[in-house]
Amino acid sequence: MLKVKKGDTVKVLSGNDKGKTGEVLEVVAGKVLVKGINIKTKHVKPRRQGEEGGIVKTEFPIHASKVSVVCPKCGKAVRIGFEIDKDSKVRVCKSCGAKIK
Repeated sequence: MLKVKKGDTVKVLSGNDKGKTGEVLEVVAGKVLVKGINIKTKHVKPRRQGEEGGIVKTEFPIHASKVSVVCPKCGKAVRIGFEIDKDSKVRVCKSCGAKIK
């Protein structure tokens, strides 16, 4: 089960963008797309008449194990646990115990 969700603020733990933080835009099959992280150049071919092609910089997904959720209360990259709270499962910061939305 993935502990990272769309809209979370995450910190990159390894790779070229190590130490950077950003918001999760999308979660797909064990990978996360983070705003402003893992930017690569992509050569785009014009598909329709009048459309421009060229070299475009876009974000590419990185593996979910390479990011950690940043706790809104303590502000650190922390591990996530789960608690049952009135018939619902809630994500909890393992460091300070704060509930994460």
